[in-house]
Amino acid sequence: MRPVDTSIERTIPFSTDPALRRRYMILDRDIPGNMRWGLLLEELDKLAEDIALDYVHQFEPGGRVVTAAVDDIALHVPGDINKDVFLRARINYVGRTSMEVGIRVDQDKEARHSLAACYFTMVARTGRDNDAESLPIPPLEYKSAIEKERYEAAIKRRKAYREQIDALEDPPSKEEFHHLRALHKAQEKEDFDGLLVGNLIRNSMERMYPDQENVPKKIFGGYVIRRAFELSLMHAEEIATHRPVFVRVNRINFLQPIRIGDKLDFTSRIVYTGETSISIEIDIERTSLDKVTRALSNTCVFTFVNVDHKMQPQPVPKVYPTTYAEDERYLKARRRRKEHLINIGK
Repeated sequence: MRPVDTSIERTIPFSTDPALRRRYMILDRDIPGNMRWGLLLEELDKLAEDIALDYVHQFEPGGRVVTAAVDDIALHVPGDINKDVFLRARINYVGRTSMEVGIRVDQDKEARHSLAACYFTMVARTGRDNDAESLPIPPLEYKSAIEKERYEAAIKRRKAYREQIDALEDPPSKEEFHHLRALHKAQEKEDFDGLLVGNLIRNSMERMYPDQENVPKKIFGGYVIRRAFELSLMHAEEIATHRPVFVRVNRINFLQPIRIGDKLDFTSRIVYTGETSISIEIDIERTSLDKVTRALSNTCVFTFVNVDHKMQPQPVPKVYPTTYAEDERYLKARRRRKEHLINIGK
């Protein structure tokens, strides 16, 4: 099979379905960018699962797929809740047991730039519970120039992520050391009234119920993504002087499956602010119903921008780390932001 043979298209008909349009609204009034991206992320995860599962079932009818990561969803322009959303997906790359599903999100199919571009890493599995294991799958054939180009881009994204993780662990440079030092020294002044990141932590708990089941006894990852996103957006509102709007899913990692009955503990941290942007990290910890298992199931990084009623970026308050752990999170977010600015300037 070629990548083109895996293609799936879906439409979310906002223009003709008032009830659906209302379900996806942030507010029941006319504002720009009035689209619930948390719900759309849930839809995107389901589409990625469906396309990956169709491919796996070509070779192993009993196989299943799970989401391993969501990489770098960038919103290029605000969404219009009155226009249909077109989702076009295909598998860009197949490794030994994993696949990258690329999804283009548009409201104008003829537009040069998409509304957003999304990349999901899905892993093929077989067996259940303790007998579950990775399922090897045949590779795709890449024949056309665009198929080869997307294949190479997928390889570069995987390599770039590994390099980014290594780079984020590097010790502070001289410039970074002085930047952190200035933030710490500012806190020593008698008139300091800045926002301490240690005070910008929020928690939420939620039980997983049978109606959220996807594969047997496991919870749908798209639902967890939506809940994490919605919590991070509400958290960003606490320090945004106007209105925070979503611009980027930097990364979501799925580390452990979540089961029916699990209690999830969402910990949201505002770790960094730029001139107009807010970086939020969410860790999700699962506790099994019998309280025997307690482990980190997901890590998420989201970026929002503070905008006025005309969608023009507005300044956000500076935040100040105090502890070593806070310095580390702040510095990683700052490095991600600088890398992004470099990439979009190329």
